Amino acid sequence: MGMALLKKEPRSKFYELLQAQVHNEFNASQQYIALAVWFDAEDLPQLAKHFYRQSVEERNHAMALVQYMLDTDHHVEIPSTGEVRNDFSDVSELLQLALEQEKEVAADIKQIAKAARAEEDYMGEQFTQWFLKEQVEEIAAMNTLVTIAKRAGGNLFEIEAHLHRETVGDGGGDPAMPPVAGGAL
Repeated sequence: MGMALLKKEPRSKFYELLQAQVHNEFNASQQYIALAVWFDAEDLPQLAKHFYRQSVEERNHAMALVQYMLDTDHHVEIPSTGEVRNDFSDVSELLQLALEQEKEVAADIKQIAKAARAEEDYMGEQFTQWFLKEQVEEIAAMNTLVTIAKRAGGNLFEIEAHLHRETVGDGGGDPAMPPVAGGAL
């Protein structure tokens, strides 16, 4: 037989949660594209640029999970994404959605780390540490944007000026990030 195929073996809870997180990360990527497009349509280029970058970062997170599962000889299924919200009434609504999304991802990553620890999967637990650290940065960055929007008092150009002047988040440039299947974008 020419190619070895990975078998669909029963997986641990840790690997089931990793597989579910691949879906969550791809869905987050799609949601961030929807936010970026909304900002683009509203002629808010700095906010659009920020969320286009966030979308790529979430895609890279999904592909890092894929690479880890491939590296540990686990079957990987690339899922479809879930529903994406496209209709919003104002900027604060989009930023609040992004913040809540990051908080949900943080809770999911904590559950993955907890499952690895419970299963005494020390390599899996170590792998999750980078994602836990990343969620601290992601939540802080979204909190910053929500705060800036509140302080701007409806003046969207103040938010744009802030993003043009300041770096919010790491932009996906963390050299300690786990390897990404196919290479990071």
